[in-house]
Amino acid sequence: MNIIALKIVLDTNILIAIIGKKSPFRWIFDCIIEGKIILCVSNEILFEYQEILTEKASAEVAENVVNFITISPFTEKYEIFFNFGLIADDADDNKFVDCAITSNAICLVSNDKHFQVLKTITFPQVTVLKLQEFEEKYKTALTENFQRDS
Repeated sequence: MNIIALKIVLDTNILIAIIGKKSPFRWIFDCIIEGKIILCVSNEILFEYQEILTEKASAEVAENVVNFITISPFTEKYEIFFNFGLIADDADDNKFVDCAITSNAICLVSNDKHFQVLKTITFPQVTVLKLQEFEEKYKTALTENFQRDS
């Protein structure tokens, strides 16, 4: 069975949750490494990944992860030309929403409560899934008998 790789945007809290070798959600990062998932990013998102990973882990870990994301053939980088401003409670989160819209990502994965307002907005529509919801919806399809379409 051929499945087209899923295009997603990851909030920083999710990236942190999936990169650890012992993380129960490591399978998601492995799917990015293997090309089963296409990670959509913008410069602003990469800067935030770098900043938060430096705080939570170390500068070396942050540099390694961001360098991997930057050079991975399974990362798509987008220039954001329009800011929708859909999240008023934490405007800094809008960079992820704008990237999801621009990239036409299948979903934005975040456990941040500020993203839940997107479920009430009909246009532009952005599907937001919590990490557990993403796992329930996609793990089986992504980890069994997957062949990437080119």
